[in-house]
Amino acid sequence: MDPILQKASIYADGLDHPEGVAVHPDGSVWAGGEAGQVYRITEAGRKVEEVANTRGFILGIAFSPGAEWLAICDLDKHCVWKLGLDDHKLELFASGAEGHQFNIPNYPVFDRAGNLYVSESGAFREVTGKILKFFPDGKGSIWHPGPFNFANGMALGPGGGALYIAVSFLPGVEKVAINSDGSAGERSLVCTLPETVPDGLAFDADGNLFVSCYSPNKIFRASPEGEVSLLTYDWDGHTLANPTNIAFGGPELDQLFTSNLGRWHITQIDLGIRGLPLPSHLKKA
Repeated sequence: MDPILQKASIYADGLDHPEGVAVHPDGSVWAGGEAGQVYRITEAGRKVEEVANTRGFILGIAFSPGAEWLAICDLDKHCVWKLGLDDHKLELFASGAEGHQFNIPNYPVFDRAGNLYVSESGAFREVTGKILKFFPDGKGSIWHPGPFNFANGMALGPGGGALYIAVSFLPGVEKVAINSDGSAGERSLVCTLPETVPDGLAFDADGNLFVSCYSPNKIFRASPEGEVSLLTYDWDGHTLANPTNIAFGGPELDQLFTSNLGRWHITQIDLGIRGLPLPSHLKKA
């Protein structure tokens, strides 16, 4: 058996085809469902609560610095929601920005200043993806016009100097440098992953990039030098079932959680590799 799959288990079950997953600084795991559910998972996966519902289709989610609110990308409603974590009040954050209305807002990423980057996938089988950027007050603009061949999950690189983008039908990963004034810099290729559909991204503390693939149930690891290796492959699709987004969590931040759009569960992998803390973790510390 695959040695990494031996470290994997079903963390929580009974979710509605979750695509997004994020880990709160308090250790709770959050996820979304295909009918608009927003889940909070606690007690080592035994307790699954639906804390809100957008009546849409939840894609990527991310906690703000300080973890005061959760950004939620909604495929069906073509928007990004803001969920307050104190009162679970749901309000519209953005339906687009100047010059662009969302079609497929796919994944949100915060930087330490509270700016929010959102991938716009574009349209299926059309190379029209782009990246939008929003200031904390909600004012946004097209940050990088692309075009990307279906911009999907994203992650800020170590040091915050570049935004990494899973480009599903490239297929592979690209990155865009972030200039000192916050504008988009040079765009470059990180790696290609032939015959896959890359979806989610997460960095470990050593700068290795983990890439989860919706198809064919694989997770890759790309070193800072660009060397790509297969971390794990679940050929029968029971533990990893169309793994979309990934997030590091656990008491030591050394467990990898994956959502599984093809089934009903969140997977926990006891990697023993410490993840790169996100702005929500850093601000909370």
